[in-house]
Amino acid sequence: MTEGETDGGTDRSLTMSRAMVEAIAHEMRESNDVFYMGEDIADYGGIFDSTEGLLDEFGHDRVMDVPISETAYIGAAVGAAQAGMRPIAELMFVDFFGVGMDQIYNQMAKNTYMSGGAVSVPMVLTAAVGGTYNDAAQHSQTLYGTFAHLPGMKVVVPSTAYDAKGLMHNAIRDDDPVVYLFHKRLMGIGWLPAPDGPKTNVPEDEYTIPFGRADIKRDGADVTVVTLGLHVHRALEAAESLADDGIDVEIVDLRTLVPLDTETIRDSVSKTGRLVVVDEDYRSYGVTSEVIASVAEDGLADLDAVERVALPDVPIPYARPLEDEVIPDTDDITTAVHSVLSDE
Repeated sequence: MTEGETDGGTDRSLTMSRAMVEAIAHEMRESNDVFYMGEDIADYGGIFDSTEGLLDEFGHDRVMDVPISETAYIGAAVGAAQAGMRPIAELMFVDFFGVGMDQIYNQMAKNTYMSGGAVSVPMVLTAAVGGTYNDAAQHSQTLYGTFAHLPGMKVVVPSTAYDAKGLMHNAIRDDDPVVYLFHKRLMGIGWLPAPDGPKTNVPEDEYTIPFGRADIKRDGADVTVVTLGLHVHRALEAAESLADDGIDVEIVDLRTLVPLDTETIRDSVSKTGRLVVVDEDYRSYGVTSEVIASVAEDGLADLDAVERVALPDVPIPYARPLEDEVIPDTDDITTAVHSVLSDE
């Protein structure tokens, strides 16, 4: 049984949004130092249900709507964290990070280093990522590769409700700043249907999932597919189709980008000899490149063929046919798997 499966002896099934909220509520009950702030997260409950129900239990003093000023409230979260609290600050869309980038990168990520370890910044920055629902170029990116590239922040990207809860517990308890990115399509909200898979059994008790530990979501012997977020489920769909052709695909869900579990990736590639990396972030200078490089540096002799599937380096279109063209889908993954097999 992998960590991505429930091992808590429960038949209780949750959406990813409910699993996240359950972890947050638990941590808020355990410590008054934990509070949540962001745009439309109190009375509205978050536009992707990321805080639904928290206001009723904890009130406006700890679940705070803020003005549309990312610089101000992310800066306030940094200050609160340095003062000993454990804030959670939400960017409604990750695309808005540019407005508060000085607070994120020059303060949140660096202040522990710049102070010589005199202060810590135990805060969580959450944000909705991803496209596939026609919200155009300023609301549809993932950008987790950007955060992973900048040192000082841990970066978390869950793909299932089970993982979302365990990773959220760990994020809030961590003494370093954590960027926790949830894909809109996986949250399980009514107006944005999720694929099969992210809604999973979730234990009622608290549990943590350590950062830097990828999960084998499907065992296989022929090809390794490394991915994260929404594309874990698209890879699983592709794997089921490929199995009908006698192709056995192993799927590695990274779960965290910082730290990156290179050992699990390399172990899988040493078994299969073929690697496909799938990502909804941009192709150049991103996650696909880093994963491939991590294999090439120490396991090049095991690697017979490699392909990467990612977003081309263009703004994400608004028009549905164009968005469908640029965001990788199940067919793109299937094609890449056949490609690495044909390179034998």
